[in-house]
Amino acid sequence: MTANPAWRVTTARLRLEPVNWADRDDLVALKTDPRAFAMMLGGVRTAEQATAELAEDIAAWGAQGFGIWTIRGQSTNAFLGITGLADRPDGRGIALRFALWPEVRGAGLAREAASAALRYGHDRAHLPRIIAVARADNFASRTVLGAIGMTESDSFLRNGVQMLVYESAS
Repeated sequence: MTANPAWRVTTARLRLEPVNWADRDDLVALKTDPRAFAMMLGGVRTAEQATAELAEDIAAWGAQGFGIWTIRGQSTNAFLGITGLADRPDGRGIALRFALWPEVRGAGLAREAASAALRYGHDRAHLPRIIAVARADNFASRTVLGAIGMTESDSFLRNGVQMLVYESAS
């Protein structure tokens, strides 16, 4: 399936492309690596779980017109991570997600990608409310969420860990 060109997003340094089967190896590598995925909802995946999620993510784009993007360098085409919007399984709503390789963190790329995904969600997918959930001790993610204008709105415990809910309303 060729992605709808309207689903692509570019920023000053990044290209966000809806995930597709050609991304499978990159996605499996990212999602099976605890350095990149240990703090994500559901934690580190197996290769089989990552492949099943890819199928679900591809279907979500077709059904909803939003979903998960790969993050690639604008000039290098290097796979840097993922960002996107997905319905949370706990019923809290449509959530902004992002995970980047540790080697590229600290350069503002997560903020740039997450901000673009959030704008797409409000402006192009017409989502009135988008949330994000971060561990209370994940200061890097919390900093990104605050920098893109999301505000802390709730909290809950998951497996004894304090989780903070951030919100953005259009």
